[in-house]
Amino acid sequence: MSGRFITIEGGEGAGKSTAQAFIAGKLEQQGCSVVCTREPGGTPLAEAIRNTLLSLKGEAPVDMAELLLLFAARAQHLAKVIEPALARGQWVICDRFTDATFAYQGAARGLSCEAISSLESLVQGSRRPDAVVLMDLSPEIGIARARARGELDRFEQEDRAFYDRVRVGYLTRAEAQPARYSIVDASQPLDAVQRDLRHLIDQWTSHG
Repeated sequence: MSGRFITIEGGEGAGKSTAQAFIAGKLEQQGCSVVCTREPGGTPLAEAIRNTLLSLKGEAPVDMAELLLLFAARAQHLAKVIEPALARGQWVICDRFTDATFAYQGAARGLSCEAISSLESLVQGSRRPDAVVLMDLSPEIGIARARARGELDRFEQEDRAFYDRVRVGYLTRAEAQPARYSIVDASQPLDAVQRDLRHLIDQWTSHG
């Protein structure tokens, strides 16, 4: 079975990391070689950019600088981690990717979707996720979960309207691309979420 590029999207506190670990474990049980990674991040340089973007210390990047830093990290991540793994036939499970940029920097920050699309083509070429899992959750629940985890980063300290726009941005993209997106109700109990994820894994692997 050849490798696939699967991304997990969603707002703050939606359980993306837990879903990523569950998916990776189930795929490995089926004999797949899996690489788990995240955005922004995944390489030393990209992780340094992540720290700059999330930190509450120092100068906050303006919106366009934030967008360009995200794609700089993405270019490094693709070249050093994602493309080599896919070329080896591995599955890449990534916590957030470019759909997050459309939701956060596009829908929530108000940056031009045309500008984001241009950067997407420049940095990624034809590379797009084979499947996107959207962990959908109301911002009210998500932020409460994020706060319960501890200190909030720069993105987690935005106002409620920001997170509402993020959620609408994600759901709008999912509606426009139903073949690529699968929406999981992240407000469900964990066993119900995992049942939905198992169903998706079965779909991916049956199309081997």
